[in-house]
Amino acid sequence: MNPVTRRNRKIKIFVIGTRGFPGVTGGVEKHCERLYPRLVRRGIDVTVFTRSPYLASPRLRSWRGVKFIHLPVPKSKHLEAIIHTFIGVLIARWHSPDILHFHAVGPSLLVPLAKFLGLKTVVTDHGPDYLRKKWGKRSSRIIRLGEAMAVRYADGLIVISAGIKELIEKQYGRRDLSLIPNGVNPTSPAPPGETLRRYRLEPGGYVMAACRFVPEKGLRDLIAAYQSLVDPVFKLVLAGGADHENECSRAVRASARRDGRIVLPGFLSGLPLAELFSNAGLFVLPSYYEGLPIALLEALGYGLPVLASDIPPNREVPLPEYRYFPAGDITRLAEKTAELFRRGISDEEKKSQRDFLERFYNWDRIAEATGQIFENLCPESSFPPPAGKRDGNARN
Repeated sequence: MNPVTRRNRKIKIFVIGTRGFPGVTGGVEKHCERLYPRLVRRGIDVTVFTRSPYLASPRLRSWRGVKFIHLPVPKSKHLEAIIHTFIGVLIARWHSPDILHFHAVGPSLLVPLAKFLGLKTVVTDHGPDYLRKKWGKRSSRIIRLGEAMAVRYADGLIVISAGIKELIEKQYGRRDLSLIPNGVNPTSPAPPGETLRRYRLEPGGYVMAACRFVPEKGLRDLIAAYQSLVDPVFKLVLAGGADHENECSRAVRASARRDGRIVLPGFLSGLPLAELFSNAGLFVLPSYYEGLPIALLEALGYGLPVLASDIPPNREVPLPEYRYFPAGDITRLAEKTAELFRRGISDEEKKSQRDFLERFYNWDRIAEATGQIFENLCPESSFPPPAGKRDGNARN
């Protein structure tokens, strides 16, 4: 692809609010890992601020055309995001990008600083993070203030789900929002291999969840539901971990130590994670809070039967009614897990899932819609997008 610029100048964006990528666990991190290489291919110059403690050594200077600036911030639940954002905004001012792209409402607390320094800003709102159970009242108020700063000061505001769009419009009255969801990559099933052997798992013989070990993900409910079953014929695999140890992560690990049927493989990516997804008998997402559930979309991409809590963000994924259960209802979670593990999934339902993902959660179309926002904000340095059919997956 050879984009032709109108003034021989690419759009230059800096990105802040993510820990980094590739291979860093987290919804925002996966979003950025999928999005920005595609924007580079569209001819946009992308530089991402990362948080050094989360990256493997040696740290990459660039990846798939995306450039990195690694910031050595403290790995602290309460301080790392704001310190990382503050330093990043100051460095961005020195480099004068066309746009500073913020991710999540916590870092957006410093959107006014970026504007004061003369930077044009776009914010992607991944959801009301102040509702997460891990935050106390004071932290929640600060994060909510970040949401307000994004809504008031950002030049462009992207939301990843209809629920977030409705919340912002109702609470703040801002209407010029762009609804651009998360996406999911096309996937090919990985055959059973080293990962299953390492954890003594049989293909189709386990129920799987994949997430951070934080209270709002409902993992303790899932463990309680599993242990309430009489002689279940499947193991329980909980892929993930905690960035910062907490009561939930300690309880999950303690349960696994006491019960050999519960498997904790840790944070996985690439082929090992694909192998776990591909060979699971059921994927379960028992969460109390989501922005937009990327892990659920990934499970659908692998053609898995799924079970999800009935919270509004999960309801935006149009599953058959029997694939939801009331959030927090451990008895129903246990019953549904056993029932849907036995039931599996039909070829017809798999095809319906694939068609839905291609229509609404295609990363190439998501990148096109995001690039269009940058182009609209920087007409003096933009370029025509690559030829191809536009679709309605990204809606204003």
